[in-house]
Amino acid sequence: MNLFCSVSDTRLTLWWDQPEQVTANATYTVLLDGKTGRQTDRTHCTLEGLTPERCYQVCVKMDQVCIGEGIITMGKTPRRLDVRDFGAVGDGKTLNTAALQSALDHCGKDEEVWFPAGVYLTGALRLHSDMKVYLDREAVLMGTDNPEDYLPKIWSRFEGVEQECYQSLLNLGTLDHTAGPNCRNVWIYGEGRICGGGQTLARRTIETERERLKEVLAALGDRIKECENDDTIPGRARGRLINLSNCENIRISGLTLENGASWNVHMIYSRNIITDHCIFRSEEVWNGDGWDPDSSEKCTLFACEFHTGDDAVAIKSGKNPEGNAINRPTRSIRIFDCKSEYGLGIAIGSEMSGGVEDVHIWDCDLEHSLYGVQIKGTKKRGGYVKNVTIRHSRLSRFLCCAVLYNDDGEGSPVPPVFSDMVLERVHLTGWARNYWEPELHAMPGIDLTGFDVPGHETCNIRFEDCTLGKEATIALSHCRQIHLDIRQTE
Repeated sequence: MNLFCSVSDTRLTLWWDQPEQVTANATYTVLLDGKTGRQTDRTHCTLEGLTPERCYQVCVKMDQVCIGEGIITMGKTPRRLDVRDFGAVGDGKTLNTAALQSALDHCGKDEEVWFPAGVYLTGALRLHSDMKVYLDREAVLMGTDNPEDYLPKIWSRFEGVEQECYQSLLNLGTLDHTAGPNCRNVWIYGEGRICGGGQTLARRTIETERERLKEVLAALGDRIKECENDDTIPGRARGRLINLSNCENIRISGLTLENGASWNVHMIYSRNIITDHCIFRSEEVWNGDGWDPDSSEKCTLFACEFHTGDDAVAIKSGKNPEGNAINRPTRSIRIFDCKSEYGLGIAIGSEMSGGVEDVHIWDCDLEHSLYGVQIKGTKKRGGYVKNVTIRHSRLSRFLCCAVLYNDDGEGSPVPPVFSDMVLERVHLTGWARNYWEPELHAMPGIDLTGFDVPGHETCNIRFEDCTLGKEATIALSHCRQIHLDIRQTE
């Protein structure tokens, strides 16, 4: 079994894959130098108060059997760079972009930029390799709601298409689908908040872009109906809260992340991105996704809570011919011990033309989301979603389906394929709540709809030891090789 870790000078966070043989009430014992450090029923553990630069022998046991071990060396205590020493003022009114960028630019490998208590108003900021950023409990990094504060535009990717976008609040790396990482080893952490300009910034950006694109939009005529709505095309230029392009070894931990102008954490052509112990909030933001791995690998999300205006998680890999041609799948995604209190839940798609595979979800509570887990794409996408496993979780629903929105542009000659998925010990309530309606509605707990083209049916989906809510139903269309080991609850 793989044992993973992240260390500071005094804190060690461990996580590991859920063993296949795990029981319903399994507990894990974490040993540090042979002595019990912590017991937990989760597949992660944080140990504090350790000694900087010291080596520790770590072992994780389940039922007295070691399932992972290793020797871990703690980090150095970083030298702190107080943003106030660079001229930043935490009064919520002063625009601090230049002062904060200077602090970030001066941060070296064994240093961290420190935000003490205060509200630091800023426009777009750029981080570099080998640095840390720490926000105290009462510290707020607050993005403005003025689109001009996020210029000049940068090359990015939104809804599956590469294009110029406004900068995000925090920007790491430079986009290049032909290359590997160009930004590495960054840790953004603490107990504070990173807040974007939210829906106000989104609306102002959209209207600015609508005016810039008025001739293009007029020339589209009725083809604009292929989009989700009239804001879709101008809205694709919005920045995110945190944008990771061609990044590697990035950790975001302990923070409240809220109100990006669109998605909150977006990683593109990146790998080994860890996000843990964060709260995501974007209830009033259109396209307010929480965490979006896009043509990225080895991305891990755990111990996070979501209150989002769209998907809590959206796993993507490009759209239509461009996504097929770039051909960078998203793979090796781990999501565990997460909870959705508001929003759509976990989605794979709809932009998945480069392919998505090896996605594992466990110990998650998504029963208060609209869709639970949804695998989706339009008939024009091409690509595939395969090797998805969901275990020991509570969902409102599980769906594989075609969608009609975000369907503009040239299509692939063949539809997508959704295949090879396992749900084990999952409870599906069959009840969901829309954003705009406080009442719960009965819906199919399982809804599998493939494509009406031979060879593109939804196939090889197995439900093992799963339960359905008392009134939940099952809907199947254009499917094959569906195994249902399910019982209805009383």
